[in-house]
Amino acid sequence: MAANSQMIRIKIKSFDHKVIDETAKLIIETAERTGALIAGPIPLPTKIEKFTVNKSTFVHKTSREQFEMRTHSRLIDITETTSKTIESLSNLSLPAGVEIEIKMLQQK
Repeated sequence: MAANSQMIRIKIKSFDHKVIDETAKLIIETAERTGALIAGPIPLPTKIEKFTVNKSTFVHKTSREQFEMRTHSRLIDITETTSKTIESLSNLSLPAGVEIEIKMLQQK
């Protein structure tokens, strides 16, 4: 009964939206095979960082280049977990360029 009161919250971040969707799909398939209930993937707002850089070092002040970095994130909640669910999630091999944050939460 104590295993059912646990919830796993997984937050995935990546610069490439295709890679993050593949990773979310892989995590969901793995968790479903062990019989856990899944909520998500919930797309979180994309964080956009913009940078403006001078093209020339000294002379042409008005000549500039702009770059932006987009960080996509997804949230997956897994409930009714078992030890098999946790073990199979820890053994996953994930693609490069994906950051994963896993939190164990207690349900009331």
